[in-house]
Amino acid sequence: MKNALGLYFKIAILLAASSCNGQTQPDSGIKNQTNARVGGPCDTCELMYVGMPQSIDATDTSKAWSGDGDKLVLTGTVYRSDQKTPAPDILLYYWQTNEDGLYADKQGLNPDVKRHGYIRGWVKTDRQGKYTIYTIRPAPYPNNTMPAHVHMLVKEPTLANEYYIDDVVFEDDPLLTSQERNQFNNIGGSSIVKPRLLHDVQYVNRDIILGLNVKDYPEQ
Repeated sequence: MKNALGLYFKIAILLAASSCNGQTQPDSGIKNQTNARVGGPCDTCELMYVGMPQSIDATDTSKAWSGDGDKLVLTGTVYRSDQKTPAPDILLYYWQTNEDGLYADKQGLNPDVKRHGYIRGWVKTDRQGKYTIYTIRPAPYPNNTMPAHVHMLVKEPTLANEYYIDDVVFEDDPLLTSQERNQFNNIGGSSIVKPRLLHDVQYVNRDIILGLNVKDYPEQ
């Protein structure tokens, strides 16, 4: 009798453990849910979400477009990691200096984002993976040798966090020396753009390859 009761007790424990282990967790669709942050540390990246509109289009016009400064149209196509398939619904956040090389303040700017200045915005790629930003050409920092640049962050819908790609820099910038070029890691693809002038507007193209040279990017 004792042996029978003991056997019954063991079977009950095994059944309970099997039932618990057999439960499947729902798939959230978010990849790389580990302690590793895709792209590594991301200074001020949280500012991407301050003031972000609920509806974001593939085209954005910065608040600087109608002001001073040389007009700049930044376009591109975002590709998946295979480098050929266009990626729709990819959120891009950009911010930059003004014509004086400053992350300028402006009346009504949220104090939380003063480090990024008022020339900032968002685009979300269309079905063909394309985006367009109407802005002005940034100036380099005053009394600095760093080339003028536009910062960009990428947020993929299937990743838990946003990540940096290389800043957009300009081929004709005299501050873009060989030494500066060598400091780029080709994150997201080449970010050196060649301006094309048309009717007093500079046009540049910056294509983006998702995950290229991005630290801890999950395997596709």
